[in-house]
Amino acid sequence: MENSSKDDYKIQSFDIETQTLLKTALNDPGSVDLEKVCSVIVEQSLKDQIFSREAGRICYSIVQTEAKQNNGSSFRRHLLTRLQQEFIAREETRRRSTQDWVCLVSFICNIFDYLKVNNMPMVALVQPVYDCLLRLAQPDALKNEVEVDCLVLQLHRIGDQLEKMNMQRMDEMFYLLRDGFLLQEDLSSMGRLLLLEILEFRAGGWNLSDTAQKYYYSEVTD
Repeated sequence: MENSSKDDYKIQSFDIETQTLLKTALNDPGSVDLEKVCSVIVEQSLKDQIFSREAGRICYSIVQTEAKQNNGSSFRRHLLTRLQQEFIAREETRRRSTQDWVCLVSFICNIFDYLKVNNMPMVALVQPVYDCLLRLAQPDALKNEVEVDCLVLQLHRIGDQLEKMNMQRMDEMFYLLRDGFLLQEDLSSMGRLLLLEILEFRAGGWNLSDTAQKYYYSEVTD
């Protein structure tokens, strides 16, 4: 990750001035307003799901470069403060826009995946990530394919890491998913398929057999 080309980041959707700001932050974070950089990244992540999946890698690089440059942690501090604000307002975000909500979840999970302390996930992010994913596992969210798809995508990406940090909450989430799959009658066929796949994925030790993979992904493609 550290060796990625700085031009490799998906920042073409920004105007030229903002692209320059981000490229400078990636190379010389001490020379720019890192609070502004943080706001730019968060705001784009909350409206662009593709960028929200890329943002963790950008944040990771800025954090690493700042630490090497002056042993600083200003950017990480701004990022965690902003994430806390967005997390507190999550229900309001969900009511306003499902798309904004799944972007927020994707972004928080992406940050959890990339930002590590001594090669371990940041403890401060574990419960907020669980709270977001457990919200996606509630009966009203399971009726929405967009939310189910987001939940399954995040569990594929970070489920194993999360379980190691708190198995009890992962069990709680999978009780909800199992009950939703077995008892909830208003799920779409795709939602039901996605739930069955993630139940099998965890049961297999966060892995799918080749046969199961071919089955689920041929169904999704069809």
